[in-house]
Amino acid sequence: MTKTIIEPITLNIEVPAFPGGVWPINPTLITSESDVVLVDTGMPGSESMIATELEKRGLSIGQLTKIILSHQDIDHVGSLARLLEINPNIEVFSHELDRPYIEGKQPLIKDLPGPLADQFEEGYTAPSVPFIKGTLADGEELDIAGGLIVIHTPGHTEGHISLYHPAAKTLIAADAMIIRGPKLQGPNPMQTPDLDKAYQSLTKFAAFDIKRVVCYHGGVYESETLNEEIAQIVANGPVK
Repeated sequence: MTKTIIEPITLNIEVPAFPGGVWPINPTLITSESDVVLVDTGMPGSESMIATELEKRGLSIGQLTKIILSHQDIDHVGSLARLLEINPNIEVFSHELDRPYIEGKQPLIKDLPGPLADQFEEGYTAPSVPFIKGTLADGEELDIAGGLIVIHTPGHTEGHISLYHPAAKTLIAADAMIIRGPKLQGPNPMQTPDLDKAYQSLTKFAAFDIKRVVCYHGGVYESETLNEEIAQIVANGPVK
């Protein structure tokens, strides 16, 4: 029996204007006996880096069974079209509220900051064929890796979701929280249109026994007191 593995993959986006010239982002890869699932797809042009990360694990884009999109931001949906060109059998899921943006029926709600806007001026290109197999609802348990729970965490976008895997006590936070240095923090205020709602969303995590968090920006944070630490982040509130 194949053990379930939940781990971030690191995509080092080359951005010459950034300190060090690199912007690391962390989609999550979930592998189990029956599925190879990618949570988020990086910036446009990230598909070769995704392929390399999969190859390191003896996998390929052709073996991806599902893509779950945590929300509509371009650094999460950017390579979706290319991945579907390579493997059109991938099933894609998102929350209903972000679906029209991901499908290209409405423009993404956020502009990229200056250096990224210049480098990725072509913006987001949605896949040309209908591709979202289903939408995800708060509290829904997905038949993935023995059970994966959807948590609707609006604020960063209206359709933002996080995912919780009970067996691993692991939270895939997406952009609901970030890691800066050694610290777990709330969402990035510069990229979160409704900070109050985003912090209110964090209170939902109290219902789950969390020992490990995967953040799209920062990677993995582990602690035996994670629930208490998240509660303290909520209590401190957003830095405005």
